[in-house]
This record gives sequence, structure tokens and C-alpha cells, in this order.
Amino acid sequence: MLKNLKLRQKFTILLLVILVVGMSSSGLALSALLRQNATNEIASRALTLIDTMTSIREYTLIQIYPELSLKLEEKFLPQVVSAYSAREVFEILRKKPEYRDFFYKEAATNPTNLRDKADSFEANILERFRKEKDLKQVNGFRSLPSGEIFYISRPLSISQKACLQCHNTPETAPKTMIDLFGAVNGFGWHLNEIVAAQFVSLPASKIIEKAHQSSLLIIGLVSAIFIVVILLVNIFLNRQVILPLKRITRIAEEVSTGHLEVDFEQVSNDEIGNLVKAFRRMKLSLEMAMKRIRSHTNS
Repeated sequence: MLKNLKLRQKFTILLLVILVVGMSSSGLALSALLRQNATNEIASRALTLIDTMTSIREYTLIQIYPELSLKLEEKFLPQVVSAYSAREVFEILRKKPEYRDFFYKEAATNPTNLRDKADSFEANILERFRKEKDLKQVNGFRSLPSGEIFYISRPLSISQKACLQCHNTPETAPKTMIDLFGAVNGFGWHLNEIVAAQFVSLPASKIIEKAHQSSLLIIGLVSAIFIVVILLVNIFLNRQVILPLKRITRIAEEVSTGHLEVDFEQVSNDEIGNLVKAFRRMKLSLEMAMKRIRSHTNS
């Protein structure tokens, strides 16, 4: 089939094949790379959120709790609880579109508020933090009934003695807190003990969607550039190869019919120019042969 096509068509088909094969072979690698880049970008934002929540916890313990602790005997104020402050600030932050899909949880196996109770997956990660003292961060994907999510987690330890005033024993805890949450959960904590794990998560589909958008953008850009290259190659091929070959063919046809007055014009020193030189030598040899024939005929 190719032998019946013109030179320009052959080059165009070759370039299109290169485009299709190149895009197909690099598609999987590009998809994996872009997904990893999207994961790294979102993980960076998640870590920033965890650092922000940690700062809010410390601010609550250092500045809010001392100011309000004396009022706890009259009424329990959840604002003195660092976990409550972090959770409330995060919910306010989620009202912004760029953080709407993020979720925050301080998962504990023995929480005061049962909404922070760790499930089996979170409990396993918390246990890893307790056993592997050098482990400072865990991230990855997990499957839930609602779909796959990406998570990032860090250990949360008791670093302030003020925390033990509410979490050491039920006897030392504010009575108003006992009345609200009971005397069963959230006690027996010790200083520097890892009691919870901070989790920031979001649907994995957001990462895939972001990577997919980047893939389409890059593929579209590369395809557009390649199409421009094909057009430029065709223009160059037409001017530098096809048109000179057509001129050589036309002159060769005239010479073959006996019009020896026409001449091959050399416009370049490349392979086309060498071909013109060869045709000139052929034409010169033909003229000399014709002269000998005429001379021999006349004699």
C-alpha cells in the first residue's frame, strides 16, 4: 500500500504512527507520574493542615486552658479542650472550596468523646506509632464503603501536663466534665504517651481527577506541538524535496523526448543538488552521444 503513496503522505503516516505509538507507550508511565505528583501535592497540603491543627492545640493548652480552667467547676467549657478547638477550626476551614473535601480526625483507642474512637484501621496505625518510636508519619490509600480515600497520619502524644488534669483519673477531672462525658473513657493517660493519631484525609477520586486533568492537558499540548511539527515537516518537505524533484522529473521528461536545450537548475548542495549534477552529466553524455550519432550518420 505504501508504494502507491506519495512521499509527503508516507512521511505524514510515519509521523502519525510515531505520535500514536509514543503516546500509547508513555501513557501508563505519564499517568503514574502525574498521580504521584498529585499525591505529593495533596500530601503537602495535608501536612500543612496537621501542623496548623497542632499549633491550635498548643495555643489552646498554653493560653486558653489556664484562663478558663477555674470556671470548669461551674460549667464544662469544650473550648478548653485542644482536640475540640482543632476540630472546630478545621470545620471552619472546610467552608473554603479548596479545603471542602478534606477531613480531620484525632483517632484514639481511649477517647473522652466517642466520636474520636478509632476504627480497626486507625487503631492499627496508632499501635504502629506506639511500637515504632522513630515512625513520625504514615500515608497511603484505604478502602471504605463510600469509596477509596487518601490519608496522612501523625502520632499525637501528651506533651503538656495540663492535659493530665482532665485525663489522669476520674477523681482529678472536673466534675462538670464527668457529668458530660462520664467516668469511663479518656482516663489513665500519661505524660509523653502516644494517645491518638491525627488523620487528614480526602477522597482518592480527587487525586485521580487532578492527575487525569494534568494528563489531558499534557497530552493535548504534546499532540498540538506534534501536529505543528507535522505541518512544518510537510512544508519543508514540499519546498526542499518534492518541488525540486518535480522540476527534475519534468526536465528529465523533456530531455527524454529530445529537448536538449533545457537544463537542470542546481539550487542547493545537498542530495537533491547531487542528483541535479548527476542528471547534468547524463544530459551532457546524451548530447555527446547524439553528436557522435549525427557525425557518423553525416559521414
